[in-house]
Amino acid sequence: MEEDILYHFSLGTKTHNLPEMFGDIKFVCVGGSANRMKAFAQFIHQELSLPGNPGEIQDICEGTDRYCMYKVGPVLSISHGMGVPSISIMLHELIKLLHHAQCRDMVLFRLGTSGGVGLPAGTVVITDKAVDYSFQPKFEQVVLGKVITRSTELDEGVSNELLQYSTEIPNLPTVIGTPCAPTIFMKVCQGRLDGALCSFSNEDKLEYLRKAYDAGVRNIEMESAVFAAMCRVCGLKAAVICVTLLNRFEGDQITSPHDVLVEYQQRPQVLVSHFIKKRLGLIT
Repeated sequence: MEEDILYHFSLGTKTHNLPEMFGDIKFVCVGGSANRMKAFAQFIHQELSLPGNPGEIQDICEGTDRYCMYKVGPVLSISHGMGVPSISIMLHELIKLLHHAQCRDMVLFRLGTSGGVGLPAGTVVITDKAVDYSFQPKFEQVVLGKVITRSTELDEGVSNELLQYSTEIPNLPTVIGTPCAPTIFMKVCQGRLDGALCSFSNEDKLEYLRKAYDAGVRNIEMESAVFAAMCRVCGLKAAVICVTLLNRFEGDQITSPHDVLVEYQQRPQVLVSHFIKKRLGLIT
């Protein structure tokens, strides 16, 4: 096409010099919350000891209210909203942005929160593959009326590298596990009882969670399947790192104090920061 307008990023191939702006990107970190991804950008700015005030970093997407984007040295920090539709829109424009910017040898990370399945709150789960409501490692899309099935396996090397680095960080309980990634929040794979509508009992829920656990599921979130599928089909190395906020066998609602939750949510950021510094040779 003559011009590619990345509408939800407020960027375009004619209006912006994308190779100059983004050509040195080596690490792309995405997460649902705009505030959290701004906080991560400020955190990685400090971790990399970059010049300038991290409090003054600019939102590249300030011309739109859909997503936020911050560039910090070779790191791009972007919000993706909640659920499959929101993250898939962002990923389409992100992948095109990286292509137009002629980026090479990148690693993409999704940083998030999740419900644990047989894991205590505060556990960091590195995804090996994401499964659907039937515990199959696939993501289905309807394209021109036809169902297209894509693999949700993530890069094993990156996952193992993250797990190894987690042992170098104190108080960071970490496992490699499989998330169940439904497309909606309250029901289907999630089996939540606290929605506005609920057609099953607590016993039904626990039976389903036991089946999920036996199938290898260790946490539940919504975006890992589409993230893994799109990165894989585009040949991008990627990883998903989510912290558990509760054990779903023990309930559906989060009851930990705010300060505890803030510390939990920082755990994936700390691990990815350690990974980036290792890759850049800043620490041994």
